[in-house]
Amino acid sequence: MISVSQGRLQDRRPLSIIDIGSNSIRLVVYEGLARSPTLLFNEKMLAGLGRGIVSTGKLDPEAVTRSMEEFRRFRALSDQAGAEHMYVLATAAAREAINGPDFIHRAEDVLKTDIRVLSGRQEAHYSALGVISGFHPANGIAGDLGGGSLELIDINREAIGDGITLPLGGLRLQDMAKNSLVQAQKIARQELARAKLLKGGQGRVFYAVGGTWRNLARLHMEMNNYALGVMHHYEISNESAQNFLKQVARGEVEKVRGIEGVSKNRRSLLPYGAVVLQEIMTAMQPSKIIVSAQGVREGFLYSLLDAAEQKADPLISAAEELALLRSRSVHHAHDLVEWTGKAFKAFGIDETEDEARYRHAACLLADIGWRAHPEYRGRQSLNIIAHASFIGVDHPGRAYLALASAYRHDGIFNDGIAPEIKALAPPRLLERARLLAAMMRVVYLLTAAMPGVMPRLKWESRGNGALALVLPASLSDLYGERPAGRLAQLARITNRRLVLAVEGGPSVSVK
Repeated sequence: MISVSQGRLQDRRPLSIIDIGSNSIRLVVYEGLARSPTLLFNEKMLAGLGRGIVSTGKLDPEAVTRSMEEFRRFRALSDQAGAEHMYVLATAAAREAINGPDFIHRAEDVLKTDIRVLSGRQEAHYSALGVISGFHPANGIAGDLGGGSLELIDINREAIGDGITLPLGGLRLQDMAKNSLVQAQKIARQELARAKLLKGGQGRVFYAVGGTWRNLARLHMEMNNYALGVMHHYEISNESAQNFLKQVARGEVEKVRGIEGVSKNRRSLLPYGAVVLQEIMTAMQPSKIIVSAQGVREGFLYSLLDAAEQKADPLISAAEELALLRSRSVHHAHDLVEWTGKAFKAFGIDETEDEARYRHAACLLADIGWRAHPEYRGRQSLNIIAHASFIGVDHPGRAYLALASAYRHDGIFNDGIAPEIKALAPPRLLERARLLAAMMRVVYLLTAAMPGVMPRLKWESRGNGALALVLPASLSDLYGERPAGRLAQLARITNRRLVLAVEGGPSVSVK
């Protein structure tokens, strides 16, 4: 019997996915089926099954042998991790090779389960679902570049439009072009001319999916000294992308800063990925490129959820889980969500849909660092939140979440907090993060981080434009200098006259 740590969600049943691609094979064990799935274990091998398939029509024999050995290991690892279900997906190389059926049969014997060999249409569909599941909302063209094929598909929120599969995977393109980048560019341009859907993407986002493009994005981060090493929702402007891709597409990848962080097996494919992306940008004219860490695997998991679960906000779901696992009281976190919403209204502060989502998530995450030493709670919380495996949030949103928690612990007037993270957020979000933190600093001193108090607090308008935070008489013992001092800080940043009062009792004007 497997012993489950209290750091795990007790109602989750692990499951695993093995993704058999043309270049890599990956095992991912998930904590359970969820709107924002958490990885328990993750391992890959760069098998190169599709290498040489253009000339031979067969899977690489050495890669087949290595894969069978790894499948045995992956099966054992999945069992060791307690996965109750294993799903195995195979894509371009396995479905197109002459010896693909024999390979699948042997693999099924080793893995002791059926393998789903995805058609190009199915692969594109699951890739689209992966993007849909990871953005709030998605609107543009998703491109999933594997070793054997490129899937392009139009996405508008939950609607999946036209799609096409093209033979432009990195390994295949390298083979077709006979290692010539000049020839690769001609082939890419010719094949992409068949993708009429790209014209409908003009001025919209291009979502880049797949390991080759993620590695290119990692190099782009390094070149630009980007502060946040989180791949999902990393954005690249057209101008920046063109200059960067031009260098890589010339085959000068070894000169690019940060190349040592890319495995040698991957490096040879980066110029071909750059060539394809260049030609997509020329044909589509997107507004920008956004990297998606969500692809076929995540789209397949998303397809297993029921309709209500699919509609859940992935950011809020993940924040809720962290609150449950790491905060002193998840009920207090829920109180904080409601109370800050009412406080924003009382102060006349408007929020966009995303700002309201971010405030909600920030409240759920506000207390996840409480076990750290008090002097390091802000720093630890900021690092956990900024680098968490969240989806459904862009990088400025991450900065909002992280800074709200950091300001809550380290002080709203501490201008030395994480300048590199602050640089990611626009002034409006920075202002909202500081404001939310100031409200948290008031109310934590009235609640001892436990639920039940906030629903009983009221904001009331007083004369001369003052706004009073009123405690019920039964909670009058919570009245004191420290919360009044924190309310004075809130008054300072909101430029409002605020009062801390007890119903039918004393009050103190703090501005």
